[in-house]
Amino acid sequence: MAKTYLEQDFEQHIEDYLLSSGYIKRSPVDYDRDLCLIPDEVIAFIRDTQPQEYEKLEMQYGSNTDKKLVSRLSAEISKRGSLDILRRGFKDRGSRFSLAYFKPTSGMNPEHLELYKKNRFSVVRQLRYSKRNENSLDMAIFINGVPVITAELKNSLTGQFVSEAVKQYRNDRDPREPLFAFKRCLVHFAVGNEKVYMTTRLSGHKTRFLPFNRDTENPVNPDGHKTAYLWEDIWQKDTLLDLIDGYLCIQTSTEKYFDKSKGLTEKRSEAMIFPRFHQLDCVRSIINAVGDEGVGHNYLVQHSAGSGKSNSIAWLAHKLASFYQKDSDKDRLFDSIIVLTDRCILDKQLQDTIKQFEKTAGVVCEIDINSAQLQNALEKGKSIIISTIQKFGVIAETINRLGGSRFAVIVDEAHTSQSGESAKQVKQVLSVNLEEAEAKDSDEFDVEDEIIKEIRSRGRQKHISYFAFTATPKNKTLELFGRKDDQGRFVAFHNYWMRQAIEEGFILDVLENYTTYKRCFKLAKSVENDEKYEKKKAFRLLTSYVDLQPHAIETKIRIMLDHFLSHTVNAIQGKGRAMITTRSRLHAVKYYLMLCKVMREKHLPFGALVAFSGTVVDKDSGEEYTEKGLNRLEAKVSIQDAFKTPEFRILVVANKFQTGFDEPLLHTMYVDKKLGGVNAVQTLSRLNRTASGKDSCVVLDFVNEAEDIQDSFQPYYQTTLLSEESDPNKLYDIETELRRYEIFNQSDLDEFAAVFFNPSEPQERLQPILDRAIELWTHRDEQEREDFRSLLQSFSRLYSFISQLVTFEDVDLEKLFVYAKNLNRKLPRRENPLPYDVLDAVDLDSFRIQRTYKGSIGLSEEDGKTVPITSGKPGLTEEEKDFLSAIVEALNETYGMNLTEDDKVDLVRIQEKLEADAELKSVMNPNNSLDNIRIKFNDTVDALVLEFVNTKLGLYKKLTEPKANAMLKAKWFEGYQQQHMNL
Repeated sequence: MAKTYLEQDFEQHIEDYLLSSGYIKRSPVDYDRDLCLIPDEVIAFIRDTQPQEYEKLEMQYGSNTDKKLVSRLSAEISKRGSLDILRRGFKDRGSRFSLAYFKPTSGMNPEHLELYKKNRFSVVRQLRYSKRNENSLDMAIFINGVPVITAELKNSLTGQFVSEAVKQYRNDRDPREPLFAFKRCLVHFAVGNEKVYMTTRLSGHKTRFLPFNRDTENPVNPDGHKTAYLWEDIWQKDTLLDLIDGYLCIQTSTEKYFDKSKGLTEKRSEAMIFPRFHQLDCVRSIINAVGDEGVGHNYLVQHSAGSGKSNSIAWLAHKLASFYQKDSDKDRLFDSIIVLTDRCILDKQLQDTIKQFEKTAGVVCEIDINSAQLQNALEKGKSIIISTIQKFGVIAETINRLGGSRFAVIVDEAHTSQSGESAKQVKQVLSVNLEEAEAKDSDEFDVEDEIIKEIRSRGRQKHISYFAFTATPKNKTLELFGRKDDQGRFVAFHNYWMRQAIEEGFILDVLENYTTYKRCFKLAKSVENDEKYEKKKAFRLLTSYVDLQPHAIETKIRIMLDHFLSHTVNAIQGKGRAMITTRSRLHAVKYYLMLCKVMREKHLPFGALVAFSGTVVDKDSGEEYTEKGLNRLEAKVSIQDAFKTPEFRILVVANKFQTGFDEPLLHTMYVDKKLGGVNAVQTLSRLNRTASGKDSCVVLDFVNEAEDIQDSFQPYYQTTLLSEESDPNKLYDIETELRRYEIFNQSDLDEFAAVFFNPSEPQERLQPILDRAIELWTHRDEQEREDFRSLLQSFSRLYSFISQLVTFEDVDLEKLFVYAKNLNRKLPRRENPLPYDVLDAVDLDSFRIQRTYKGSIGLSEEDGKTVPITSGKPGLTEEEKDFLSAIVEALNETYGMNLTEDDKVDLVRIQEKLEADAELKSVMNPNNSLDNIRIKFNDTVDALVLEFVNTKLGLYKKLTEPKANAMLKAKWFEGYQQQHMNL
């Protein structure tokens, strides 16, 4: 007879596993519904671990001691929450009681370890929790009689899945019940055979459940349930106590919002933070690796936006600060944990979260005022120091006096500055003095020793471990902080992909609704003479000239504003905001002024803001503009705050607010600047924040092609790989090339190094050494001069990077590095101005915007790859020159079709034939798929264009040029849809 599967089978399986690992089975009748405790467990734990304190209390209460004690405990939990009680205990009439003992970080206190082993874990199935009815929970877990976890279980073999458990919590579990009150239980799990979800706060149908899975889909478990990791690991005694001691925390957040009666106001809210699976896995994996590997290794964490990075960093810092060396009960592995961020204003959430785990006040020291604070903190041996990377250079001398200390450096957003001189400076600051044998009173100065010290301080250090967090690792970041896999590729130590963050709903897919436009224009030469110009520079100037023309800006602004009024203004429950991203500060000013003009014309009830740095001078009008003068905000109101009010709905930016700007109401971005690589990902990711009522975002892009944006995002959609390491021998190749110019020789390098590395030598002695080389350089022709300059720069750039990867003890290379870096600074700058006079020789004849793509930009579920850095191509590239007439013609062919009047008449005829095509009309209906309709439409256009191949070959070539062909088809198809299909 076939077996019938029941939900109880799943419950029984989990309970059996927990009991086998040391849990105590308790009956539902043991639970006191008034107290929300198992009183017997509370008393048994206290009497076993704290008999003296219990006896003191017994002298006060006599035979009522047990009743009074649990009553007092229940009241304290109601006021303070279970987390605080479990961590800090409670007092009753002069007696102090602990409600849990946590694993000691060292073996210095064996008595504490014995108390830790006496923690009592119990499990109750079908817990009847209410005084008003007999409703029951599938399972509850207690620590020393205090409820910490509830769970609803669903067995898919019965046809029920985890989604039913989520609904049960939302619809059938009244948050007004004492057991479900916020902070009473630490976490509530909805558990299925395939997936797990969790919440720390029940709020009826508004309850937000977060995934607690190993990926969007949990991998197959060959030994049983996909979700077995929950009870086989997370619910195990050691793990649960570790979570309570070092991960769970209460976070208070302040959010500014607009209230109709109060205006801009603040809303404070509390949240119980339970780590998501990838956060816990990341920290635990790193700690395990550090335990095995010791100090001096690097760990790259590639975690997407939406990963909860600040909490991951806080938990890691806390764990590293309390991590002891193997076989040692006294010595911590790291003397100081330094958390570095590039943000000028330190993340308060990061500071507050770390502070919650302090066992001793003052362990965490945030350095956000001056460098002297950091100096003092390191000298006093503060455990956790939070600072900005910019502070390190100032106090290098002080840190060098702390030779022998071990440091863990946690770097937030590693890609932004950690691959260049800033990171090298940090390493130099934290370096141990490796030449301790040198006598302090020696009069001898050994240049070789000083150079080797410099080399070693720049390279990897055995006493520094780096933990670098980033969502978008570049090739340099991967090689500096990543690790080689079994195929020799550099990869991150831990990953939480952009794909997973999107699929789990923590961020939105910014490529889901993407529309691209192409600007089409025609220039006319307005002067009789036909001078020659450098083509690339003229192209650049003329396209910028077009984009700054009032007509061009107004055309784009009207498209943006029409879209905003028809789509964005009603998004996010009528709160949708938009950002216009421009290519320069002058563009931002002109866009803002035109936007304000058109908005006034339309009598809109809201306005716009603009963000840029410094002062912008418009040479056309002679006017000067500042951000403050244009926005006219009250002194204490920031742009970020103003943008939250109904008064402002559109923000125009130039570079500002394109990274680190988290505004959930931002729904639409209008892009009018070239984006690529990491910059594209960071800029467009301003839209990906989630909010109530926000289920999508939109991009209208006037510059970039959909394929280019796809190429920028694909490397960061999943794991980013570096295919191979940089080749240090390229340095010797460049060195050989530099020496062939005979502008310097080895004696020059030796003489320069003898002065540069000797602190007693006056620095003015460096000048004549460099001047000799510059004298020789100036007598070479322009091509040779620029080739040499480019090689100098390539060598400096490559050596600066590679020297951080390996320890070079090649003194000649180090001498060349310091010489080349200083010689490059002293070389006269190349004079090669842009030919601005070309702007006086042209007029804008026509301008229009054509939509070229609309839809979702899909990304593949595959690893992204980057390539190692190269030395670059040296030399002066001779600019190709051409006549102005040819440059104008080439521009018109690129950005328009340069059609004659006869050509335009023929295009009208093609459109008329399209209108009359009965076969085309027959497929143009909403019941047909859009892809099939477009294929038929394009085939019809191609057939009509082909008719010109024998009669008008010139027009045929224009119409079959790929960009022009795609543009025409898109335009005609859009018009045809509107006329015949109402799509």
